[in-house]
Amino acid sequence: MGQKANERRVKDNEAMAMAKYLRTSPQKLNLVCQTIRGKTAGKALVDLEFNNRRIAEEVRKVLQSAVANAENNHNLDVDRLVVSEAFVGKSITMKRFRARARGRGAQILKPFSRLTIIVREREDEAQAAAKPAKKAETKKAEPKVTETKKKAPAKKAEAKKTLAAKKSPATKKDK
Repeated sequence: MGQKANERRVKDNEAMAMAKYLRTSPQKLNLVCQTIRGKTAGKALVDLEFNNRRIAEEVRKVLQSAVANAENNHNLDVDRLVVSEAFVGKSITMKRFRARARGRGAQILKPFSRLTIIVREREDEAQAAAKPAKKAETKKAEPKVTETKKKAPAKKAEAKKTLAAKKSPATKKDK
């Protein structure tokens, strides 16, 4: 008679970690998240380790948590994890004031952010090898396109010569 279990919010080959109250603005946090999107988990951890921004340490902790969730909760291979999504949202904003001249006050906003990182396990090597074979077929069709491009400039050059021939006598008559 208990409560039903929550449904999984991510796919079977994904794991997620989230931090709710990070003390920085979402804009500054997003700059750090841009550096890790699409990278492998190991490379992203190294990049965050040597990032000079203060909030990079918190982002690294969240990424480590996502990797640990993938390994322990979802039995994913850690070596094949990629940061598929890293998105930032607004959280609470503390409001303070600073006393100013003549009894006035200036507002000070101290924003907080939330961070969600989703790591995904890469596809198998067999599937990845099948995809480049399709790209090789498209490269065979490209030389035909380049041949037609070579013919097109010749026609344009002839058209320019005829236009120049028509314009040159007209300009002499005007003078």
